[in-house]
Amino acid sequence: MDPVTSFSDSSFWITAVAILFLLVCSGFFSGSETALTAASRGKLRASADRKSKGAELALKLKEDDEKLIGGILLGNNLANILATSLATALFTRLFGDGGVALATLVMTLLVLIFAEVLPKTYAINKPEATASAASRVVNVVITVLAPAVAAVRLIVRGVLRIFGMRIDPDSQVLAVREEIEGALSIGHSEGAVEKEERDRILGALDLGERTVEEIMLHRRQIEMIDAAAPPQDVLEQCLRSAYTRLPVFRDRQENIVGVIHAKDLLRAMYARSRDPEGGAAVPLDDFNILDVAMTPYFVPETTTLDDQMRQFLRRHTHFALVVDEYGSLQGLITLEDILEEIVGEITDEFDIDAEHPLRRTEAGDYVVDGGMTIRDLNRATDWQLPDEEANTVAGLVIHEAQMIPTQGQVFVFHGFRFEVLQRKDNRITRMRIRPV
Repeated sequence: MDPVTSFSDSSFWITAVAILFLLVCSGFFSGSETALTAASRGKLRASADRKSKGAELALKLKEDDEKLIGGILLGNNLANILATSLATALFTRLFGDGGVALATLVMTLLVLIFAEVLPKTYAINKPEATASAASRVVNVVITVLAPAVAAVRLIVRGVLRIFGMRIDPDSQVLAVREEIEGALSIGHSEGAVEKEERDRILGALDLGERTVEEIMLHRRQIEMIDAAAPPQDVLEQCLRSAYTRLPVFRDRQENIVGVIHAKDLLRAMYARSRDPEGGAAVPLDDFNILDVAMTPYFVPETTTLDDQMRQFLRRHTHFALVVDEYGSLQGLITLEDILEEIVGEITDEFDIDAEHPLRRTEAGDYVVDGGMTIRDLNRATDWQLPDEEANTVAGLVIHEAQMIPTQGQVFVFHGFRFEVLQRKDNRITRMRIRPV
């Protein structure tokens, strides 16, 4: 047919408009797929809370990703295939057999630029806004194509089942926790999130995964009061101590019978030292410390930090003694210990000025206290030492070496060099660490 005659034919323009309309539909489906896939659930939820109907519908659509992707891809492929078929017929009428190749070239360029790259680029830059705006139309399309999408889903699952794969429709590609961790890691690497901010958020997320055993003060480090000690000695010990709460034991340190608060002790002793009638002060010789001691609060060592923090808040206390499955004392934990897992070390003017457990030398090595937890070391240095088998750095060395090392021994594992600098009895007290 003569091209000039074809241009004046109404069927030519109808076909051309139909192709243009199908390309717009294809671009809409491509952009919607990208936007709904990339849109953050958190941002959509925030918009939905601000009464955005589009964001609320987008969240609903994302609940079933398989159905969403199936409906969009079905609509997109129908539009592309139909547009290509109409273009091939149109170009064949205009240019004969050579129109097939020309139609392929033209439609490839049009689909690539206007139906794929352009809408997807726009959608990836504004995923939440695009997803909210497109959600209503996408919902209608998915509803209309629901029977076809269901058939496609059955076929896909049947084929995958042949290869031993089963799909859980309720599963998410990434858990919320993993999404947050990944976003924080990317933000930190790009400089948008500071290390301290990342550590605080990750520390809060880890509370439900970690137990009090991992961060408790070990029993050999606990300062205690002997219930049989003279009152003057007890008072002197409380005044010298950097702690306001001290466990009270009887006969042996395993037998904790109370917890004394320094303020309660001082109030009680001050009251006995004053005679209300102006006479002589009452002597402290018969003062019984257990009269002012609080009942000890014991918790199992397997309690998660999140649960323990809730218990502290519920009981209006922040001091607990940790015991194992046999009831033996293992250590103590405070609310401050849990908060330090989120915000880092908390110090005040009454803290003991001990040597910092981590010190960097001029050579770039790190001198580390053996009792320092692996988690604290990783947070301070941005390393990735494993903490599944041990809580402390010394414990990690002993676990990997399968022995108690002697002073001066050197080990290399997990990409780091560990040198034992100091050992006391069976404890590794100081090490030098550097990346290999």
